[in-house]
Amino acid sequence: MKLEQLIQDVFARINVNLRELALDVEPYFQYLDADKLAGFYAFYGISPQHPLNLHFNVSNLAGSFFLGKCAVDHAVVYKSDIRGDELKRKGEVIKHDHYTITMLHDEAIRIRYSLMIKTLVHNFSHDPENPEEFLIQNTVSTYFANIHGSSTEGCFIQPFATIDLTTAHDSLIGSFAYVQVGEMDHLNIKPGMIWVRGDAFEFKYCYPQQVLDQYIFFEPGQRPGGLLMDFIDDRKTDFQDVFEVVMRKDPIPIPEGAALDRYAVVKGNTKISKNVLVAQRAYLENAQLGPGANAQENCYIIDAVLEGYNVSAHGAKIIHAHLGEKVFTGFNSFLNGKQEAHLKIGANSIVMPHTIIDLDEPVTIPSESLVWGHIKNKKDLETHSLSLEALAKINQEITLGDMHFKGSGAAFIKAFQERIEHILEANGAYYDGNDADKGHAQKNRKIAFNTIQSYQEGELKGLCPTIIIRP
Repeated sequence: MKLEQLIQDVFARINVNLRELALDVEPYFQYLDADKLAGFYAFYGISPQHPLNLHFNVSNLAGSFFLGKCAVDHAVVYKSDIRGDELKRKGEVIKHDHYTITMLHDEAIRIRYSLMIKTLVHNFSHDPENPEEFLIQNTVSTYFANIHGSSTEGCFIQPFATIDLTTAHDSLIGSFAYVQVGEMDHLNIKPGMIWVRGDAFEFKYCYPQQVLDQYIFFEPGQRPGGLLMDFIDDRKTDFQDVFEVVMRKDPIPIPEGAALDRYAVVKGNTKISKNVLVAQRAYLENAQLGPGANAQENCYIIDAVLEGYNVSAHGAKIIHAHLGEKVFTGFNSFLNGKQEAHLKIGANSIVMPHTIIDLDEPVTIPSESLVWGHIKNKKDLETHSLSLEALAKINQEITLGDMHFKGSGAAFIKAFQERIEHILEANGAYYDGNDADKGHAQKNRKIAFNTIQSYQEGELKGLCPTIIIRP
C-alpha cells in the first residue's frame, strides 16, 4: 500500500534530520492506522476575500481544512487546519532590521515530506530569508500542536506543543512546550518549557515533570494521554455530528460583523455579540462572548463569560470563568474553573501561553496581571503572577518560583500588548462598517466549502489524486 510506504519515507527523513538526538520517531506512531486515513474527506474554503491556489500531490489529506494558497507534496495531513488567511501578498513590503523586502508574489504554505496530526498552521512565515514561502518540510507534528508563523524543517513537534513566530531546524519540541525565540537550530526543548525571547527580554518557565504528567504524557507505542486528552476525547462526538451534516442552519443568531464557522460546535445557552469570530473546531457551550471577542481553532469555552475584545488563542480552554475586557488567553492554556471554584480574571490581563489554572477553590486574578504556570489556588498566585505595573519596573533579572525573567519588563509588556491589538484588528474586532476595518470575522462570513476524497481501494487507497485548484 503506497500510503504506508509514504509514512515510512517521512519517518526516515525526520530521523535523518534528528540523528544528533539519536531519536527514532516511528515507535511514537505505532497506533497510526493507514486504512483509517482513507475514511475521511478533506475540505477547502472558497471566498473572494482569499486567494485560491491549492496543489495536492501524492498525499493523504484526511479530515483536514485548507484555506488560501497551499501546496502539499508527499505528506500526510490528518484532521489539521491549514489556514492561509494571513499569508503575505504580492507587493507588500516587509522589514527586517534595516532591510526592506518587497514581496514578488503571494506567499504560499508548502508542506513536504511531513506527517501532521490534528495540527494548526496559521499566520505567515517569519523567516526573513524566505519571505514568499511558509515551508514545513521533513517535519512530524502531533495532536493539537500549533505551527504559528514558523517555518520548520526536520522538527518533531510533540502533543500540545507550540512553535510561534520562530524558524526552526532539526529540533525536538517536547509535549506542551511553547517557544517564541525567532530562530532555533538543533535544540531539544524539554516538555513543558515556556520560552519567550526578544531583543530586550527573555522569559522562561518549565513545568515540574510530575505536574506535567497529569495533563499530557506521550510515550512510544501509546496514543497521548492525560487530562488534556481526556477533556477533548469527552467532547469529540459533538464534532463528529457537526462534520457529518452537509447543510447546517446557524444554531444561534449571528450579529452584524460576526462569524460563526459551520464546523464549530455550539451547545446550550450560547450568545455571541457583534464582531465576534468563532473559528472551525471551536467548541462553545453556555458561552457568552462580548463584542470583538474570539474563539480560535481548538478553543473550548464552556460555562464562561468573555466581556469583550478577548483573544482566546489557538487551543485555549476556558471553563467556569469570567474574563474582563481584553484578557489575552495564550495558546493551549487550560483555564479549568469549577462550579464550586469559579475563576475570575480582571481586564487587560495576560495569561501566558500554555498556562494551567486548574482550581480547587475560587480565585480572582486582579486586572492588568501577568499569569503563568500551574495554579490551583490563591496561594499559587504568589509565585505564578505579577502585576503589569511591577513587571514594567524590572530592568535586570527576577526569579519567582520556577520562572526566570531577564531584561526589560516594559518591553515585554509592550510586545504583548502590540500583538494583542494586532490580533484584534486582524480579526475585525473593531469593525464599524468601514471596509478598511474588515477582518477575519467579516471576511469569513460567506466562505463556501468543497470536499476532496481519496482513493478507497487498491494500492492508492488513502491517497488523493494529484489535484490543482485555482480560481
